[in-house]
Amino acid sequence: MFQTLRLKTIALLAMLLTASAAIHAQIGEHRNDLAIGFNAGYIMSSVGFTPKVTLDTHTGMTAGLSMRYTCEKYFKTICSISAEVNYARIGWKERILTANDEPVINPVTGMAEAYQRDMNYIQVPIFAHLAWGRERKGVQFFFKAGPQFGYLIGESTKTNFNVKDANFDDRANKTCAQDTMAVENKFDFGIAAGLGMEYSIPKVGHFLLEGRYYYGLGNIYGDSKRDYFGKSNHSNIVIKLSYMFDITRTKGIKK
Repeated sequence: MFQTLRLKTIALLAMLLTASAAIHAQIGEHRNDLAIGFNAGYIMSSVGFTPKVTLDTHTGMTAGLSMRYTCEKYFKTICSISAEVNYARIGWKERILTANDEPVINPVTGMAEAYQRDMNYIQVPIFAHLAWGRERKGVQFFFKAGPQFGYLIGESTKTNFNVKDANFDDRANKTCAQDTMAVENKFDFGIAAGLGMEYSIPKVGHFLLEGRYYYGLGNIYGDSKRDYFGKSNHSNIVIKLSYMFDITRTKGIKK
């Protein structure tokens, strides 16, 4: 039931964004600008577990291809649709502490216990992209928002202890089912939004710096009453650099 509701929410948002672009295109100054390029960035990620798992921030990298089609200028707002196809490494990193906030020592290894899950995704975000500033040469600021879809292509674990030998007696948070569970739902979906700055140089291209947040509406594990976790969704903060060059440009636009 919850999965169906979330899918309907995504579909509704996508339709609203598409309808908004279509309406603006009818009354604004027409544009026909297409730019493509590539991007790379740094991801700080986590997974929201219920029951709660105490976590630190997992860090990883992302890189991929970018595309943007600018369809109109509505008063001072430059309206575009942008999309990416990215590889991203996300996941979670556990903070294994005692009730006194001290590291939990494993009785076998004598080391502080550490656990991290890395998950490799192909991600496809689709954005309504709104910008204000210089169209052809100079600086503009932008806001973007839209749905994002992902598919898990691999996962791995980094740990310094055997789960069977873990020191559960000293742990303040004893939730550990996730340590031995493979991801059950490979398909991921959610909402992403970002703010950034773009600098354009004629005949060279566009350089973009962006901060982005993603909130997953799907869960990596089953969320029925029979499953252990009621919630297990991704959340990511991304700092990203992009470069794009023009394929087509509207003629007669001042720099």
